[in-house]
Amino acid sequence: MTPFCTDDDLAIADAITRFAAQEIAPRAQAIDAERRFAGEHLPALAEIGLTGMNLPEQWGGAGASAVALYLAVEALAGACASTTSMLTAHFLATDAILIGGDDAQRGRWLPPAAAGTSLGAFALTEPRAGSNPADMSTRAVREGDAYRLSGTKHFISNAAHADFIVVFALTDPAARARGISAFVVERGTPGLGVSSPEPTMGLRGGHVFEVRFDDCLIPADCRLGEEGSGFRTAMKVLDNGRVEVAATSTGIAMAALDAARGWVQERQVDGEPIARFQGLQWMLADMATDLEAARLLGLRAAHLRARHAHFSQEAAMAKLYAAEMAGRVTDSALQVHGGYGYAQDLPLERYVRDARIMRIYEGSSEIQRNIIARTLLK
Repeated sequence: MTPFCTDDDLAIADAITRFAAQEIAPRAQAIDAERRFAGEHLPALAEIGLTGMNLPEQWGGAGASAVALYLAVEALAGACASTTSMLTAHFLATDAILIGGDDAQRGRWLPPAAAGTSLGAFALTEPRAGSNPADMSTRAVREGDAYRLSGTKHFISNAAHADFIVVFALTDPAARARGISAFVVERGTPGLGVSSPEPTMGLRGGHVFEVRFDDCLIPADCRLGEEGSGFRTAMKVLDNGRVEVAATSTGIAMAALDAARGWVQERQVDGEPIARFQGLQWMLADMATDLEAARLLGLRAAHLRARHAHFSQEAAMAKLYAAEMAGRVTDSALQVHGGYGYAQDLPLERYVRDARIMRIYEGSSEIQRNIIARTLLK
């Protein structure tokens, strides 16, 4: 048995792996090439329970363990990382409501999100406040029973397609991080504007946007938690999200390793498969070892999350190592394929492009090192 996994976790993973191979993988290359939004997979994801897999049954979710969630994200990412990006961005939004909201808010927004009839987005990053959210400039000013929201968010997944966006804004600028609050902004709110999708290098089907709030009037009952609690909510959500980025990274790397393993057994030189060359055998061995180490870090973080233990450092370690590993493994897999790997006929170049963002979003590798070092030096 895989460490940290129960039989139920492994059964869920097996079902998602089969589903992803049959329903998701066949469209992945076309979604990437045509830059189609991966949201076209939402009905199928909802039917199998993936859109609410991060939520408890009380709010319409699957009630799955965090370890099962890790394995499901990993399996989905091996088929189509763009679809995983869309889904995990949805998880960030619903996690924020689950963590920061009250029961009335959870009952209002989570069941439709779990059922896949509404899509969420999570708006924290700003053009001048990426790695340090406390430097954000988006403002929310109280006006009676509402807030006037103004500012710009950048690189926001799902935004143009989302039915609701969880937005973080300063309600007390002098308090910096302690003055950040979280709000749910629904589609169609006057003053809400979304750009065209950014033409990204990878995850081309996981569309990201610039979002503008031009004096949006937001009802006070759309604020999650007390004023000033938003930063704490965001950090807890990002702990979850970093474990999911680790799972996405290992999923992409697993697909790349599988492709390389199959290639060396099929590709022949002088009538023999190139798998007989020791140099290639060593490359595959290093790739497999690197991948297994990343998976163990990710599963450990997911196991702690499942136990409701503190796991910020473990999430940072898992995200850091898995993201860096995915870059190494996908690059090596492409190298094993030679010129064929560089061509768009095979998915190797897509794996390389998709893996590259893992070292940047939801906290760059450098930010993860800062988090780990801070914990070590306490």
